[in-house]
Amino acid sequence: MNINWDSKVLHSIRPVIENLENVSIDHVQLTTEAKKLSTVNYEIKVANNQDKKPEDIIRKTMLINTLNFAFTDFESQIKYTLNVGDNTFSDTDAMVYQIDRAVEVGIDFYDGHYLRDITETTFKSIFRANIEMPMSKEKTDVLNQVGQILVEEYKGDWLNFVKSGPKKLYQKGEGLIERLVSQFERFKDTSIYLGEEVHFLKLAQLAFWGIHRELGKNDDFYIEDMENMTAFADYIVPVALEKMKIITYSEKLKNKIEQGVLIESDSIEEIEIRAATLFVTAQLTEAINKLRLDDEKIIIPQLDFKLWTDFHANKSPHHLTKTIMY
Repeated sequence: MNINWDSKVLHSIRPVIENLENVSIDHVQLTTEAKKLSTVNYEIKVANNQDKKPEDIIRKTMLINTLNFAFTDFESQIKYTLNVGDNTFSDTDAMVYQIDRAVEVGIDFYDGHYLRDITETTFKSIFRANIEMPMSKEKTDVLNQVGQILVEEYKGDWLNFVKSGPKKLYQKGEGLIERLVSQFERFKDTSIYLGEEVHFLKLAQLAFWGIHRELGKNDDFYIEDMENMTAFADYIVPVALEKMKIITYSEKLKNKIEQGVLIESDSIEEIEIRAATLFVTAQLTEAINKLRLDDEKIIIPQLDFKLWTDFHANKSPHHLTKTIMY
């Protein structure tokens, strides 16, 4: 499957990549790392969901990505971490574990009515770990807003939203991402650069990648235009790319990251970090695929998953931006 460089996201980042000031990309190092990454097994082990209905997997995935932002304390830089017996769950993994436990004891997290009405106090009582869940108020507000729309438009059920259009990310305004972004403000992950919109769409893309990954093999829900999907511009993948020495930050930006200084949302620095992440992961995927057989070629989200899995528990500082988008 070829990468669509004219997709909504990749097309929009071109001006940023052409004018980078705070981030540089080493294309020789990218080629070197692609050779190493070309030998990796990218098969993703899907959880044993035989006892779970595909409908509930869709509901759970949409819930997770409604909440999937900010797991590092902005003052201490300590990550939200949960210890359960001999297991340690970090950031998103910790939240997902706690969502599963909550649903098991009867909390109706999949119902828009519950999301619309949940309070911050209740939210905090569900999500307890080594630190208070970062941005708990914002996460509660997001649940309330999303729940309200689900109740008003979709009988309180994400499943009705997902099933009300084609199984494509983009389709003349009716695609999954197009409808999600237009109807739910919390998923409208865009910035303005040189007067033009740059589309990152981290959580919107991640939600449908999660559904496709879990259900696509059995054709329970197979997204038909995965060539339009990019990486998910977050905090973790840039750490991986910097550690691999493919991207390098200016001294000023590197100092800010190492000292935990907030990078403002929609600032040039933040836009460059995220755009470089999307561009480099797309180029890496192309370079990797040139070195693999046809039946071994990968798509960008598989590389993203590999990098995120390897680095999300890494102790290295990552850029900090106070945002509900990632």
